[in-house]
Amino acid sequence: MNEIIAVILITCLAVISPGADFAIVTRNSYLYGRDIGLSTALGIACGVWIHVGYSLLGLGFLKNHMPYLLQTIQYIGAAYLIYLGFKTFTQAKIKLDENGVGISIWQAFKHGFLTNSLNPKTTLFVISLFAQLMTSTGNSTIQLFAYGAFISLSHFVWFGLIALFCAHPSIRNKILDRQVVINRVIGLLLFILGCSLLFARF
Repeated sequence: MNEIIAVILITCLAVISPGADFAIVTRNSYLYGRDIGLSTALGIACGVWIHVGYSLLGLGFLKNHMPYLLQTIQYIGAAYLIYLGFKTFTQAKIKLDENGVGISIWQAFKHGFLTNSLNPKTTLFVISLFAQLMTSTGNSTIQLFAYGAFISLSHFVWFGLIALFCAHPSIRNKILDRQVVINRVIGLLLFILGCSLLFARF
């Protein structure tokens, strides 16, 4: 029971901490509407399974025999954040309707999936958590899978709520009136996050 409580608390704190996932959901929600925001949140939740998958299947093997693979994932993730930051910072002001015209639901899903699956922050969080869980006695594969499902669901619930909030018509319209400034702030944040992660690897 103590382990379950610890996993819940650690996951909730990790999910709500600001980062690239928060920035991309916020951006897509106020620019393109509720459905696009929720699709982005779903992509993030699915991206979590990449981290859970390699943690369950080969955490020990990767850490001991292929450490450069994890480093490569971190490099790619940092570069992707820099790219997203630049695109967001330089995006021109647009007017969109509530149906999310601008990008497709599939594109929004890919935004969320790639942002999370290539996010070194999530990599470190999941690896650290599962490394502890795998050393505990009595944790079956099914139990570890259930923890992974909880982590994924937590991401979807939190970022889904963020999407609904930012896509609410009154809130969205106020944000859209200031979208150029907000885009630059979010773009700069993503760019700085990417650069800090990239240079941290050196």
